[in-house]
Amino acid sequence: MFNHSDLAKLQAQSLKMQGFIRQQTYSPEMEKTLRRFSSWEVAELIFKMNPSTLRGKLAADPSLPEGLVEEDGRQRWYTLEEINELRRKIKVKGKTLMPKRPAGKRAIRAAIANFKGGAGKSTVALHFAHAAALDGYRVLCVDFDPQATLSHSMGLSDVAEEFTVWGIMARDLIRETERMNNASAGAESGTTLPRRSLPAAVTGMGLNDLRVSDFIKPTSWPSIDVVPSCANAAFVEFASAQYRHLNPEWSFFAAVDRYLDQLPDDAYDMIIFDCPPAIGYQSMNAVFAADVLYIPSGPGYWEYDSTTSFIGQLSEALEDLGRFRGRLPGGGDVDKAFLDLKFLLTRFEANNDLHRAMQSAFGQVFKSHVAEHPIEMTRAVEQSGRFLSSVYEIDYRQMTRETWRRARASFDRAYDEFRDTLTDAWEKLED
Repeated sequence: MFNHSDLAKLQAQSLKMQGFIRQQTYSPEMEKTLRRFSSWEVAELIFKMNPSTLRGKLAADPSLPEGLVEEDGRQRWYTLEEINELRRKIKVKGKTLMPKRPAGKRAIRAAIANFKGGAGKSTVALHFAHAAALDGYRVLCVDFDPQATLSHSMGLSDVAEEFTVWGIMARDLIRETERMNNASAGAESGTTLPRRSLPAAVTGMGLNDLRVSDFIKPTSWPSIDVVPSCANAAFVEFASAQYRHLNPEWSFFAAVDRYLDQLPDDAYDMIIFDCPPAIGYQSMNAVFAADVLYIPSGPGYWEYDSTTSFIGQLSEALEDLGRFRGRLPGGGDVDKAFLDLKFLLTRFEANNDLHRAMQSAFGQVFKSHVAEHPIEMTRAVEQSGRFLSSVYEIDYRQMTRETWRRARASFDRAYDEFRDTLTDAWEKLED
């Protein structure tokens, strides 16, 4: 017979192993650090210019960052901060290297969602965040998944549950309940809103005193922050059901949307959500706050079947939220609309007949909503997953350059399409 105590002992043993793995993966200080990037990478893969052109720019302007020179003097290596300084100062044929961003608009938000486990949601979110940072964007990741794979991959492992999405939702419940209680009237009819009382177990946690910035943690990437998750945040689904009972008028699905609206418009450029493999309180907060929905799926039939079920259940859930919002005093009807929707095939093998057939099936059904460039399965992708890193974090000298370049090229193509999708949606975003 096994009870909760036995499970707790197993977890304690596993946590020791986690510490050992991090010692092998991270720096001696148990902190994840970001490597430097070679001048070849900076020129050809990041700035998309001829390496000789970059060398000429560096020679012509001594004020530009020099990077760290190898002992043999053949290669310079730059930090991401130095790369961004180069990006700000260098122009090629009069054109800036700064990334495209519509003026006067808040950050564009993308949810990476599907309830099929193993679809690659966290892998996609991690790689797109890293690619965007190398592209010059400031990125905020929000980890909605209690498995916390994205948070761990970003180097965050010691996270208290009050600083996760659960804390954001509980804080929102307190603030929204106070706002409703202070309102003199509800609907246009003048009907007085019922006063709601929250127990000390909710109000006594000090969440209402937390600032917006308290939920945001830095990462080893200087232009990427994250609202992390942790295993203890798994009870958010149970807690949220209780919270709805405490205040039935609370629009629980809009808690994260309201939180993000408190950020300055220019604080970030892109906000990427890593969603859990389920439709629940957390995932509905993600999709409701998102401007663009990205749905990763493996290339097999069962993954196609699961993805079909996912969009059907998501449709029903969003319809139900619309009816719920319409019942709120003064709430009005709400019809959640995405500025764009994409299906992205992952773990794709171009020489696999089944994968090609399923790619054709996705295209026939979802047409232009299918991303043109799938993410290919390569040895470098498998290796990056084992070491809690993205392909962008792996030093190409750890393997053959061709293997590394093939993996990076696959993610680069997928990211370029993701970026173009977001920037097109960004133009449609209301100020």
